[in-house]
Amino acid sequence: MLAPAGTQGPAAGPGLVRVDPRLFNDDLAPTVPARRTWTTYNYIALWFSMSMEVTTYMLASSLIAGGMNWKQAVGTILLGNLIVLIPMLLNAHAGAKYGIPFPVFVRASFGTRGANVPAVLRAVVACGWFGIQTWIGGQAIAQMVHILAPATEAVPAVGWVCFVGFWLLNMAVVWRGVESIRFLQSYSAPFMLVMSALLLGYMLRKAGGFGPMLAAPSQFATTGAFLRYFVPALTGMVGYWATLSLNIPDFTRYAKNQDAQIVGQAFGLPVAMTLYSFLGIACTSASAVIFGKPIWSPVELLGRFHQPWLAFLGLIALLVATLNVNIGANVVGPSNDFANLNPERISFRTGGLITGVLGMAIMPWKLMASSHNYLGWLVDYSGLLGPVAGIMVADYFLVRRTKLDVNALYRRGGLYEYRNGFNGIALLALGVGIFAALIGRFVPSLDILFKTAWFVGFFLSGGLYTLLMAGRRAKPIDDTRSNDRKAVTA
Repeated sequence: MLAPAGTQGPAAGPGLVRVDPRLFNDDLAPTVPARRTWTTYNYIALWFSMSMEVTTYMLASSLIAGGMNWKQAVGTILLGNLIVLIPMLLNAHAGAKYGIPFPVFVRASFGTRGANVPAVLRAVVACGWFGIQTWIGGQAIAQMVHILAPATEAVPAVGWVCFVGFWLLNMAVVWRGVESIRFLQSYSAPFMLVMSALLLGYMLRKAGGFGPMLAAPSQFATTGAFLRYFVPALTGMVGYWATLSLNIPDFTRYAKNQDAQIVGQAFGLPVAMTLYSFLGIACTSASAVIFGKPIWSPVELLGRFHQPWLAFLGLIALLVATLNVNIGANVVGPSNDFANLNPERISFRTGGLITGVLGMAIMPWKLMASSHNYLGWLVDYSGLLGPVAGIMVADYFLVRRTKLDVNALYRRGGLYEYRNGFNGIALLALGVGIFAALIGRFVPSLDILFKTAWFVGFFLSGGLYTLLMAGRRAKPIDDTRSNDRKAVTA
């Protein structure tokens, strides 16, 4: 909802005046108080519903396949999520305080036009995730069809038809808007908890208890061998939510207050990810006992159940979970990012359609061909997004001390114009961070930089940005009233 010029807009900021239509549309406008309705429960439900899905399950399974025992895998996932929770909460602060989405927030550090660079980086990664989730959802539907009509297993086209059908379902939810996401997640989170418990109980009974399920030892003979696998694996765990750690303001802009989003996320993210990862580890281990080999895909696992009704119910749960996380984590962010490219012509709905098309073009079936491809995808893009997160956190907390001029975020020629809309310092820091994070992928002697890509990019870019912006640090902004003070130029 657009706050009229000269009236009160964000709960802790000025109303918008003299906005530039090239930087503004209703979807990018600060959220007005009447729409600040998300409570602590909504954020806990958000994380439980987004964590309880197939790629989380496969995340844990891939660590088991890589040689970890169940304790090492659970510990790696918990540590990775505690680490990524830090930039998640830091970037969430601005969304809850000012009611602004990620592509608007990032204008403060990169400039009114330069913000498109990190927004597009984040959007392209999210499109890849959208494609992956849609492919998984399509495969789940195909398995349901095979259960009802076994003869269809010999028809490859069924899988592709189901893939396209699930893609259309996602687009229908996008068309209904962001409130449909909150409704879907509020009611599906308890449902997913019940279904997950049923799946675990069934596998536990078939495998003969937790003993056989979790008996597999670690495959690493020495501490050094373990660390060589653990370091990039931890980077992959952090990278798993690296996208949402940037665009979390897209959700916290609807928070009733800061406490609602902080408590909800601090509890929801690590608890949900750890619990559901354990489910993946336990079920994958049990599949080795029951079927003679570990099955890392829950879609394939459910398809092997002899009770059709149980398999069908499990696949429905899997489908609901996939739809939840796909819309919440992989459509809201890039839709706003694409809208930011041309707010006059691209709405949230149009941005969602663009996301859907690019998600198919990325060919997710190749990314999901093996667990090796899956983990490699996580580490690769963490090197792109870690530097963005470092710059955003450094700018908001160290340079601006959490003070933003909301009006200037929607205008050219103001506080965040820098040079022709681009902050050269931010772009330089971004380039240096990405180069350092990814150079190890091509230079074997520097592979440690690639294995720790997110960490290298985050701290290097954030530190360099803070150092170069030190002489241009902003004077305090009174963010309780409208102002036009130009405190930073670069």
